[in-house]
Amino acid sequence: MKPAILVARAIFPEVVTRLSSHFDIEANQDDQAWPADEFGRRLQGKQGLFCSANERISADLIVACPQLKVIANMAVGFNNIDVDAATRAGIMVTNTPDVLNETTADFAWALLMAAARRVGESERWLRAGQWERWRYDTFLGADLHGATLGILGMGRIGQAIARRSRGFDMQVLYHNRTRLPVDLEAGANGAQYVEKDELLRRADHLVLVLPYSAATHHAIGAAELALMKPTAVLVNIARGGIVDDVSLIAALRERRIAAAGLDVFENEPAFNPDFLTLDNAVLTPHIGSASVPTRLAMAACAADNLIAGLSGQRPPNLLNPQVLSLP
Repeated sequence: MKPAILVARAIFPEVVTRLSSHFDIEANQDDQAWPADEFGRRLQGKQGLFCSANERISADLIVACPQLKVIANMAVGFNNIDVDAATRAGIMVTNTPDVLNETTADFAWALLMAAARRVGESERWLRAGQWERWRYDTFLGADLHGATLGILGMGRIGQAIARRSRGFDMQVLYHNRTRLPVDLEAGANGAQYVEKDELLRRADHLVLVLPYSAATHHAIGAAELALMKPTAVLVNIARGGIVDDVSLIAALRERRIAAAGLDVFENEPAFNPDFLTLDNAVLTPHIGSASVPTRLAMAACAADNLIAGLSGQRPPNLLNPQVLSLP
């Protein structure tokens, strides 16, 4: 008898077909928004869960599903899962690192360039029929070439962002929990390690690539925004909650920083509607990894993890390896 799994969100049909060859599968291909109680009911009796970053896997849900053995998250971040509770319950938790590094780095640059050069604001103005003549000061923005790029969080995606700065002849500053080895700094366009406050003060353009945790909650708040240049551009492709959105809205409205490019928000998709009143914010709906090859690779990676875990093997991207030594 095949193990039973739940696929909580719609995914590529070819991935569903592949999983069906290994498992008795219940797949939410209609992509219904299940309330928490229905999600819990559907997870009953399942040995595996294929989920996205939008499903909240709480300690209570884990306790209520004693047959669950593997949670395969189709995302790099895993703050939607109570990993400690899963470990206590003997459940393997996996994610999908590496496969989205380059695509997400590309998108960071898309947001940075759009925000710095006021692309969204100027397009809305053009579409509204307001373009009547040329002026020397129409939508003056900030240059990227020759500017100082700051990166807060210098993991694989941060390093990929830094590599792309070579073509813009930028100085790269970064802050991380630990300094990178010298060879990795050299590969990241000669990135220079600085303390966080110095990074905020010196960066012309600041990109956030931090994992979300209790320690990084509101890592950028009113005090941090006050350190930034009034000409600075902030880009967040990491996670909602890393930035205090209320403080950011105030800083943008009062022009204490110049602009922001945001792909993630607190409480998304129910983000703060005050963002919509800001001309100097470029807003996208958490699409940093949204290319066909990358999303396919993420789904395949999550499927690999699930198949391995429920076949008695160690999943390639196991987040809590200590679960393997539990009695």
